Amino acid sequence: MARPRRIPTGFLDDHRRGRWQTTVDLSALSVCDVSGSDRRGDNDTVLTPLDNPVVAAANGPQRDLTQWQGSAVRYLPDVSPFAGFADPHAALDPHASAWADLAELIGPGSSAALPWMPDADPADVLPDGWSIGWSMPGVQMVDTLAADRMVDPHAVRLTTDDVPAMLDLVALTRPGPFLDRTIDLGRYHGVWADGTLIAMAGERMHAPGFREISAICTHPDHRGRGLAARLTATVAAGIQADGETPFLHASASNVGAVRLYERLGFRLRRRLRFISLVSPE
Repeated sequence: MARPRRIPTGFLDDHRRGRWQTTVDLSALSVCDVSGSDRRGDNDTVLTPLDNPVVAAANGPQRDLTQWQGSAVRYLPDVSPFAGFADPHAALDPHASAWADLAELIGPGSSAALPWMPDADPADVLPDGWSIGWSMPGVQMVDTLAADRMVDPHAVRLTTDDVPAMLDLVALTRPGPFLDRTIDLGRYHGVWADGTLIAMAGERMHAPGFREISAICTHPDHRGRGLAARLTATVAAGIQADGETPFLHASASNVGAVRLYERLGFRLRRRLRFISLVSPE
């Protein structure tokens, strides 16, 4: 068996209170193929689903919730703001046709959120007319816990009827993008108290063999009760029951959340940056 690789922990530089290191065997992930992919990078390199999850999802389980224009793809505008390039390295070439494809796809003066390479400054490679709306360092973590998880007995499956309450909770807690049809991406579970949705978590990107856990949030008046941990475990258990691997993204500065996910069995796979790009007018 390959020896686990030591993962650097520089992503916690902003909140360092001593050393925090972890190990994870990445060998299984490094050989994953994008099953069923009919779009590849310009160099014909097949990427793993987690290297380019938006494209992997668009070529697979979430094909009906995405739109392509040439070599650029995005989720439907009322589903998710995330987009991507068939070849993610095209983002580093301001003359690549993928930029024109993305501009046509989202329209003038519109924005799209993209996962970005952590060591590349987007300001150095953006084509003329493009601008950065916001930028945030993040981490991608993958579940490594094979054991069965305890499902929260108070968690209920949320439906489209619950979207107004979900949007209210998201507006209060700001866990990340959640739109009118984000619930179409997967299964969401929540906990209610006195008719108010006080916590939730669900599935967002669904690449072949992997599902992302997202929208993990708890009402400020109900924090400290372990609701986020139990709901994350509940969603992860459902993904594992389907024979797939849970993964998630988090802000690199949210040390408390990252440590919670590590306690739940998630391990760092890679560092990345999330950016919102605004197309030319």
